[in-house]
Amino acid sequence: MRSRNPKHFLLVSDFDQTLSFNDSGSVLSELLGVPEFHQKVEGLARTNLVQQGAELAYLLRHDPAYRAVRREHLVEAGRRVRRDIAILKSLLDRGVDGHQFSYFVASAAPSEVIRSALSGIVPPDHIFGTELEYDEGSGEIRSVIRTAAGYGKVAVVEQLEARLQVDPSRTIYVGDGSSDVHVMLHVNNRDGFTIAVSENKLLARIAKSTVLSDSAFSIVVPILEQLFGWRSTSIRDLFDAYGLTLHGWEKARMDRLTVLPPGAAEDAFR
Repeated sequence: MRSRNPKHFLLVSDFDQTLSFNDSGSVLSELLGVPEFHQKVEGLARTNLVQQGAELAYLLRHDPAYRAVRREHLVEAGRRVRRDIAILKSLLDRGVDGHQFSYFVASAAPSEVIRSALSGIVPPDHIFGTELEYDEGSGEIRSVIRTAAGYGKVAVVEQLEARLQVDPSRTIYVGDGSSDVHVMLHVNNRDGFTIAVSENKLLARIAKSTVLSDSAFSIVVPILEQLFGWRSTSIRDLFDAYGLTLHGWEKARMDRLTVLPPGAAEDAFR
């Protein structure tokens, strides 16, 4: 199918827990042997000392336990992050019904981690993460140049809309946590479309759609259904075309999907 009025959409998503199965801060902490990462993050969140989502950036700069972190540690952590995006990126590159997508990642995770994790899938210049400055002699992290957390994500979205000449009503944002609240409110206020991929209660009340699944490809469901008017049968056929099986689709206030990779469908039904 091709739309009689094809449009250009800007799709921006978070990284940790949105495209990945685990948190890059947890992976980095395990790599370094630093315990209690989540307790440190929760402590910072309670103090409101940093923007939500930027806790890892703060720890990298100020916590003595992370003083040993060098660029190569971040790259290695990225290699160890389990991610699920290749099939989704394939669909976005191809387009839907003649509509085109420009896809970008905006996350508070260090850029080195994201670029390493998405190497060969998402171009480096399509990734906006926390930018760090390193000491030329020791390689130690000297400062945080900027971070795409909180209102930082709003700035990224506005910058991309202006660069690509995309109307705000054709911006789609996907996120999972409280650090995505500001950008989702911003996108909604300008008639864009927002998707939550977690059971975060605050986010679920703000997002125009919520999808809970173990597959990043599942975010196409509300896009196809609510933006393009596809019926469930056509959506299932699309999943089949990409070698995926929509084994479960539990529709309530949110979509709950179980997506099986190629070859796993037969085992699931035995």
